[in-house]
Amino acid sequence: MEWAVLTLTENATLVIKSITGVEGAPEGAGVRISQENPADPALAVTTTEAPQPGDQVVEEAGARVFLEHNAANALDDKILDAAVDDKGGVEFLLVPQPGAGHENGAAPTP
Repeated sequence: MEWAVLTLTENATLVIKSITGVEGAPEGAGVRISQENPADPALAVTTTEAPQPGDQVVEEAGARVFLEHNAANALDDKILDAAVDDKGGVEFLLVPQPGAGHENGAAPTP
């Protein structure tokens, strides 16, 4: 069974690779997105060495995102974008995928 999954923009890919590819970081490090309570839209974003058991792994051009179960469900039809502000702070933004929906339950193949 296929389903929609979070996708990354080129900017998000570059930002994630820059923050997880620092010298001394383990191979395969990534950004983990988690959601404590499915009823609360708040998401936590952290860098981590590897996915935790049960995490969904999204890889795009060398950037790795690990999605905790609740976050994976909340973000399955979203696009993750990122920007760096003039002070070097990273800002992540989620937008709906064009045509995303659960009508057919399948994601377009890349």
